Amino acid sequence: MDPVLYGEPAASSGIMAISSGMSFLWLCILVIVIVSHWKVFTKAGEYGWASIIPFYNLYVLTKISGRSGWWFLLLFIPLVNIVMLFVIFYGVSQAFGKGIGYTIGLYFLPFIFWPMLAFGDAKYHGGADTVSQYPTS
Repeated sequence: MDPVLYGEPAASSGIMAISSGMSFLWLCILVIVIVSHWKVFTKAGEYGWASIIPFYNLYVLTKISGRSGWWFLLLFIPLVNIVMLFVIFYGVSQAFGKGIGYTIGLYFLPFIFWPMLAFGDAKYHGGADTVSQYPTS
């Protein structure tokens, strides 16, 4: 039987298998990042459920980074939001005693660095105003 005669190309089953495998991988990464954010929020003394509420999670993350809540509004300005998210991640890194390299990891490899921050030995030292007491190495 020729699969083309019955309306299904021979390669479609392979493509569907790859597609479903990639979807499963993407779902696993998404769950890992969500659980990691929940844990980071609780380490910082915030409610874990706040990490799954859209927009509110960014506001709380802004507060964790030690920035004013008004900084959250800058995330709605196109192109500025890219820089502001990096600045907020830098504040979060500093609040947990990490440096700029860790910030770059949080920004570009979140599925690796957020779990490291969440389940590692990092302690929350406070926002940007209290971070200077805890120098990074």
